[in-house]
Amino acid sequence: MPGTRIAALGHHQPDRVLTNDDLAGMVDTNDAWIRQRTGIATRRIAAEDETVTDMATAAAGKALAAAGLDPADIGMVVVATCSARDRCPSTAAQVARRLGIPSPVAYDLNNGCAGFCTALATAGHAVAAGAARHALVIGAEKMSDVTDWTDRSTCILLADGAGAAVVSALPEGEPDAIGPVEWGSDPARGDMVRLLDAWQPRFAQEGPAVFRWATAELPELARRACRRAGLTTGELAGVVTHQANLRLIEAVLGRLDLAEDVVIGRDVVDSGNTSAASVPLALSKLVERREVAPGAPVLLLSFGGGMSWAGQVVRCP
Repeated sequence: MPGTRIAALGHHQPDRVLTNDDLAGMVDTNDAWIRQRTGIATRRIAAEDETVTDMATAAAGKALAAAGLDPADIGMVVVATCSARDRCPSTAAQVARRLGIPSPVAYDLNNGCAGFCTALATAGHAVAAGAARHALVIGAEKMSDVTDWTDRSTCILLADGAGAAVVSALPEGEPDAIGPVEWGSDPARGDMVRLLDAWQPRFAQEGPAVFRWATAELPELARRACRRAGLTTGELAGVVTHQANLRLIEAVLGRLDLAEDVVIGRDVVDSGNTSAASVPLALSKLVERREVAPGAPVLLLSFGGGMSWAGQVVRCP
């Protein structure tokens, strides 16, 4: 089977910036308290009439243009989201219609914050198997729709945005640029991060329990993903984790033997926690700023509701 690669990336964020001082006028909190516990300074919040489909389409259109492909070249569209209001037609089908993609297989995938890495793996498998030559993989969330704005433990975290990747087949003989996925879940701990009550959902989590689980489990997950790609953590050029909380990211990566010059995605500082959108959003920005060289190995690592996780090493476009 042919190898696969990320051919191009794109991202979109809403215009509205919500600062910590803004939140201090809504709940009992302040800028210093939020920065100390989460590392977040600002986050983007979508307008009332801006939907998950709007953001997903904007990000996907940029990725498609960057890849130099026509809509008709895309054979698969997958949107990772847990916050889309529409059930049918799927967000993916609506994105395909708006972009003029004529007849792709299109579906939504809900694996919480691990959604994009899960979708990237499944789309990569489909492309490698010949089910599509090119696939659009999108992470898009409007977490402001499911935020309890009276709960200061969660409203300081959540935000909106989208990131997208074009996954393409490689010519025969070229090495795979999307490494084998390391994924799974712990259903017994599924309630640690949850979005329940489908008609009026509100995000909730057991923050300390998530922190303990992540710092205990994710370092070994990162090492396994690297081993499956034939690398050590010290050979990585970059690491992009789910942008849950800067303090959590730093605690997890502090347990890995990373090179001194490795580039760490810290998009959470300015973008907040955008669930399934956070990994592609952060990766797209790193590539756009050329902080990681084309072809360099970057570890993607995500985790969230379920408790689910997925991680793989990719080569930057």
